Amino acid sequence: MKDEKYILKWLNGEISEEELSLLKQDPNFKNLEKIAHYSSQIETPTIDVDKTFKEFELKKATTTKKGKVVSFNYKRFYQYAATIVVLLVSSYFLFFNGTTNYDTQFAETKTFNLPDESEVILNANSTISFNKKKWEDNRSIHLKGEAYFKVKKGKSFTVNTSIGKVTVLGTQFNVKERANYFEVKTFEGLVSVQYQDTLVKLAKGNIFKVINGKTDTLNTFNLTNKSWLQKESNFKSVPLKLILDELQNQYDYTVKTKDINLEQLYTGGFTHNDLNVALQAITIPLQLSYKIEGKIITIYKYDK
Repeated sequence: MKDEKYILKWLNGEISEEELSLLKQDPNFKNLEKIAHYSSQIETPTIDVDKTFKEFELKKATTTKKGKVVSFNYKRFYQYAATIVVLLVSSYFLFFNGTTNYDTQFAETKTFNLPDESEVILNANSTISFNKKKWEDNRSIHLKGEAYFKVKKGKSFTVNTSIGKVTVLGTQFNVKERANYFEVKTFEGLVSVQYQDTLVKLAKGNIFKVINGKTDTLNTFNLTNKSWLQKESNFKSVPLKLILDELQNQYDYTVKTKDINLEQLYTGGFTHNDLNVALQAITIPLQLSYKIEGKIITIYKYDK
């Protein structure tokens, strides 16, 4: 990695905003973030940095080679130290921790089985992690994004998100957790949803939504409507900003807006197979226009 000199400072929480900005430009930064997240769970011995460098100063003054004093290469030390830290943390999680991760990029979905053969279909721009070694005793996963679950009957199965927690025994359901948006739909069986101090039981055809911190009063959805599993996103009374966020996830385009109300509510849907058709499905009902320039979409008020 080209920014090794910043890695130690970043892992230790001592990096400046300018240095962090440079580090984020590295294409491997996303992997580093994962390593840092997991490494925070490891108890490591405290290192006295000042004492360590004083010892290196003494060695610098006394180490010789062929009669010449050999100076200590601090830059090389940082490079080696950063590499060792990354390798140690990576090795711990590869061989001892048992944590398994699945993630998807923009415009990508992924299907896989959990250790008990429960099936997960992961939507675009989403991440799932769980402990494979402890799975038999603790069927618990962490989700960021959206996923559809077909859970095998057995012990309690829990989906944890930053907004709410979903618990089932064996059923089919969908969980969506995006910025300021949390949604759970039950397609089969019974699902328990915990949000703050509220516990809700969702039967088949019921939905639980939290938008911008407020619980939605709508509690049912049409089971026959297409979903993202059929390459189509559908919404009912959802702020436009969240619709456009989902459009970015499915098409990997950057969406910009000009002089429009992003809080206006949208009911409808868009396909994942044709960008122009999708944009028309969003803009026409709201009397908006759009233009595409490269990988950037600009949405603006319709000029009559």
